[in-house]
Amino acid sequence: MKKLNLSLLVAVIAAAVYLSTLAPGTMQALQGKFVSVLAPFLRTGSAVQEQFGSMGKELKTLDELDAENRKLSEQNRVLLATNNLLREIEAENNRLRFSIEYRERSVFKLLPARIISRDASTWWNTVRINRGFENGVETDQPVLTEIGLVGKTTTVTKNEAIVVLITDETCRVAAKVEGTREQGIVSGKRLQESGTAGELHLNFLTKNASLEPGQKVYTAGVSGGVFPSGILVGSVREFRTRPLDGQAVVEPAVDPAQTEDVFVVVGAK
Repeated sequence: MKKLNLSLLVAVIAAAVYLSTLAPGTMQALQGKFVSVLAPFLRTGSAVQEQFGSMGKELKTLDELDAENRKLSEQNRVLLATNNLLREIEAENNRLRFSIEYRERSVFKLLPARIISRDASTWWNTVRINRGFENGVETDQPVLTEIGLVGKTTTVTKNEAIVVLITDETCRVAAKVEGTREQGIVSGKRLQESGTAGELHLNFLTKNASLEPGQKVYTAGVSGGVFPSGILVGSVREFRTRPLDGQAVVEPAVDPAQTEDVFVVVGAK
C-alpha cells in the first residue's frame, strides 16, 4: 500500500514538473481540451441543481399546507352558512308575499299577528300571539293563515291573545265536505294515554256518507257561529261508520308546529 502511494506521489510530481515546462500557449490549449471534456458534466450538474432549486421554491411546508387547508375549510363553512341564510330569506319572502296577496283578496278584514309562544303541556293546543284588544282583537275571533283555519281567540289582553287551536277538543267548528251535502262538527280528540291532542274528527255525518280520502272540509258558517263560511279546515283522511252516525278523520290544513304568522279576522271589508 505504501509503495502504491509513493508511486502516485512520484507520478504527480513528474506531471507537475512536465506541465511547468510547457509553453503558455500549449498550456492554454491543454486546459481548453480538459474543460471541453468536462463541460457536459458541468452543464448537467448545473441544470440538476437549478431544477432542484426551482422545485424547492414551489414546494410548501406541511405547516403552510395545513394553514391553507384550514383557511379553505373556514371559507367553505362561511359559504354554506350564507347559502342557507339566502334560502331562508327567499322562503320568508315567498311566504310573506303569499300572505300579503291572500290578505288583499280576502273578503275579511285581517289583522296580521305572530305566534310568540306555544303551550307544550297540551301538545300546542293553544298558542299566544302578539296582538291584543289595543289592536282590535276580541274574544272568539277566527284565526287563520293563507292556507286554512288555525283556531279562535280566547283570553285577550292589551297586547297579546291566546288562541285555542282547532285540534283542541274544546274548539268546535261547524264544517261541510266539498262536493256533498254532508255537514257536521269538527273537534279535536285527545289521546287517553297522554292526554294530548290526537286526531281531528268531523262528527254527526250520515251513516251512508260517501266520502273519499282527500276531499276538502270547509267551515260551514252557521248563523251565530264564530267561523264564517268557506275557510279550509283540512281534508278527509278516513271515514268511519258508527252506530248512530258517520265520522270522518280530518287532516288539518295548517300544522301549528310549523306556523309562525297568522291573521285574526277582526271584521268584514
